[in-house]
Amino acid sequence: MYILLYILSGIVAIVLILAIIAPKTYDVSRSIIISKPVPEVFEYLKYLGKQREWSPWEKRDPNMEYKLTGIDGEVGAVSYWNGNKEVGEGEQELTGITQNKEIISQLRFFKPWKSQSDAYLRVTEEGKGSTKVTWGFSGKNKFPMSIMMLFMNMDKMVGKDFEDGLGSLKEILENQ
Repeated sequence: MYILLYILSGIVAIVLILAIIAPKTYDVSRSIIISKPVPEVFEYLKYLGKQREWSPWEKRDPNMEYKLTGIDGEVGAVSYWNGNKEVGEGEQELTGITQNKEIISQLRFFKPWKSQSDAYLRVTEEGKGSTKVTWGFSGKNKFPMSIMMLFMNMDKMVGKDFEDGLGSLKEILENQ
């Protein structure tokens, strides 16, 4: 009986220690330079519907269910998706637009697990006629997910997808 109590106490202690040292937040982003002026790039980026043209997840499930509500390109617009196990189910809502600077949205994932993140697309002039686009998302790791993040690397999980998407974005915009 005492051995079982010691084992349970040890497990609880380990979980508490892991919860204390686990990362509480994440912020993953990637950038690319596009040979187009800021206003032109920004005008394209602010539309949720346009993301379907360059999204790496769209390529993983071209048959996913998709619905857009609200006025695309304006705060309050929401895109909803429901796809295969690689893309899951969720929605993205435009929550802030600063003209020719930043587009902020909230990502709400329903499957494969519930979570919420803040996403952003930022543009800055990078020399005459070129734009640096930074695509990223950030959020908080809640318990018990925070403990899982000790063994998973969000940057490695999503970074390559951001690079692929930005590469597609660059190709689309520079070939228009």
